[in-house]
Amino acid sequence: MRTGFLQYDVVFGDKEANQKKILSLIGGDHFDLLVLPELALTGYFMPSRAKTGELAEEFATGETFEFFRNVARQHDGAIVFGFAERASDKVYNSAALACPDGTAYLYRKTHLFNLEKHWFDPGDTGFRVFEFRGARIGIMICFDWLFPESARTLMLRGADIICHPSNLVLPYCQDAMITRCLENRVFAITCNRTGMERQGGETLAFTGRSQVVGPRGEVLAGSDGTSEKLVLLDLDPAVARDKTVTPHNDLLGDRRNDSYCC
Repeated sequence: MRTGFLQYDVVFGDKEANQKKILSLIGGDHFDLLVLPELALTGYFMPSRAKTGELAEEFATGETFEFFRNVARQHDGAIVFGFAERASDKVYNSAALACPDGTAYLYRKTHLFNLEKHWFDPGDTGFRVFEFRGARIGIMICFDWLFPESARTLMLRGADIICHPSNLVLPYCQDAMITRCLENRVFAITCNRTGMERQGGETLAFTGRSQVVGPRGEVLAGSDGTSEKLVLLDLDPAVARDKTVTPHNDLLGDRRNDSYCC
């Protein structure tokens, strides 16, 4: 399976400019599964909940979904991207998996970070796994990484690959995802963004360093902190289904639910 990430600097509030940048960076490359950043077309640092609602769109409708469905169809591959979702009187920090046949799947961010609690409502979908071309794909968003239960739940629900759209500003996630993959024996594609955003007197600097990590904790591909680039590689999702640790230990078989607090 040809997979990877597209790391770039998102222009705040300018969906058209971000669409053009995405098309330019992808070019004519083929992929089966591509991960983009959190809030991939809108930018992150919201001045208010009202602005978040203004930039938000309903799931599976509107210009964002029309754009990504077209890209998925043209490249014959699935795309995971973050977006601001409007749903009745709620606004969620969400991600979608858009498939080339027009099908779309939804995840709403479970763990909101810092000021996101002013801009978004807590996600209510739980952690979901979707199947595409024989791969079982889970989604979590950015700050979900800090909670080991996020990746563990996706693994227990059968995920081979965890897609992880992000707008990271703390320095810890990339290293922590090595542990998440090792302790769950899954692939993870963390797609972060680059650049800075300013609102009022405050600045957020995004750390880049997107990466693909394998089930044994090996970094299979990565980027630096500033480059805008497409990174693709081939991986076999079935490798993540081998939970053997030693000839006498199995990650799933050795779990002791009777000894855990939850």
